[in-house]
Amino acid sequence: MIKVQISDDKELKIKNLVLDFNGTIALDGKIKESIKPRIIELARQGLDIYIITADTYETAYEECKDLPVKVKIYNNCDESKAKGDFVKYLGSENTISFGNGKNDILMFENSLIAVSIISEEGCYTKSALKSDILVSNILYAFDLLLNPNRLRATLRH
Repeated sequence: MIKVQISDDKELKIKNLVLDFNGTIALDGKIKESIKPRIIELARQGLDIYIITADTYETAYEECKDLPVKVKIYNNCDESKAKGDFVKYLGSENTISFGNGKNDILMFENSLIAVSIISEEGCYTKSALKSDILVSNILYAFDLLLNPNRLRATLRH
């Protein structure tokens, strides 16, 4: 669990990290190598990490096999609803989510903190508007958790 003191009366307790796959941590079905050490370090710090995807390229299990994550594939269903429901199941009050697509809106609405990523695929504008934080690179999103003072600086009043 990562604890972040936002103000004198507000402390965030983040237990779960939910990551969209394609467009967020992966490009064309391949995880960016620079992301893997960050995922490993966040898991070492006690976060439960979930990859949630429609798995467009059918590579998610293979790409994640050596990472301390759980992969959830939702295809042939309303992926947006499935993502939102999954965050509720985990516990909205202690889940942070990263995404970039239209199907991330309900996940964002149900997360304690939602982070939109502007990636090579772009970022769906309405998802960005539902997020709490917008970053221009996935590495910056991970670094918000690896250096919680950045998260604090962005979220405090």
